[in-house]
Order: sequence, then structure tokens, then C-alpha cells
Amino acid sequence: MNSNEQKPAFEQVYLDNYSYIYNYVYMRLLHRENTEDIVSSVFTKAMTHYDSYNSSLSSIRTWLCNIARNTVTDFFRLKRNQTQVDIDDIVEPGVEDEYNLLTDAINQKLFKILSHLPDSDREFLALRYNKELSNEEIGKILNISPKAVSERYRRLLAKCRSIAEEYHITEEDL
Repeated sequence: MNSNEQKPAFEQVYLDNYSYIYNYVYMRLLHRENTEDIVSSVFTKAMTHYDSYNSSLSSIRTWLCNIARNTVTDFFRLKRNQTQVDIDDIVEPGVEDEYNLLTDAINQKLFKILSHLPDSDREFLALRYNKELSNEEIGKILNISPKAVSERYRRLLAKCRSIAEEYHITEEDL
């Protein structure tokens, strides 16, 4: 952003991007409460560092997505390194409970498919569908070529179709 341009107010950035960031994080975690916590953390970090945001490097949405991606990575790293059981983990709903909370039939079927994918695949789909990023943009985030993005996308769709077939989910269901 050059010196003559003004950044939008952070409140507007939040309002314009909250649902995108929430959907991106939820697709990675498949857990509502953890998603809410992480999204809150993402926007807190973004607000803290908003003065240093530079539009010549990326769009606001891409900048927020990178903060979200790093925050989710930190969350997984922390969970992997925890040696004690947190009482919140005991009382939080598991994947099946979260699945039962979804009332929309289409969301239930999508959740079923997504719950069988590793986080790296859910992250890829979140970048493609929630963030609506191009192959070039996804490639920059994941440090792979646009052609590799295209090939990974093709293989991932085949994997999703296979999972859908296993659970008798047709394209008409979605």
C-alpha cells in the first residue's frame, strides 16, 4: 500500500473476512470450539500487527489466511507435544459428536468425507474452496508449482470420490 492509499478500518477487515477465516480453520480442525478459539487468536494477531500489513505483498485475505495457517500449525504442534491430558479435551465433543451437531444433510455428508482426510488435504481444500485461491496463490503458500497444485487437486478429488463411494454419498447428495 503506497503512502497515498488508506487501509480499511480493521473493523471492516474483520467483518469482510471473518467467515472466510472461520471456514478455513474449521475445515482444518473439524471442531467448532477449537475453531472459535483459533479464529479469535488470528484476528487478535492481525489487529496487533495491522500497522505492518503491506498490500504490495499480498491481499488482506491472503495475509489473514497466512496468519490462520500459522496459528493452526502452532495449535497442532502444541497438541502433539502435550504430555498431560487437558480436562477440556475430555469434555469436548469428539468428531462423531461434532458430526451429530450438524443439522444440514449436505454439511453432514461433506463433514463425513472431510473427517477421513488428513489435515494437509483439508488445508489444501480450504485454500481452494474457502479462500478461493488460484493454483499460483496456493503454490506460493505451499511452496509448490502451480502444476503440482493442479495434480494434487486432481488426486484429492479422486480420493474424496472414493470416500464418498465408501459411504454411499452421490454427487446428487452434495
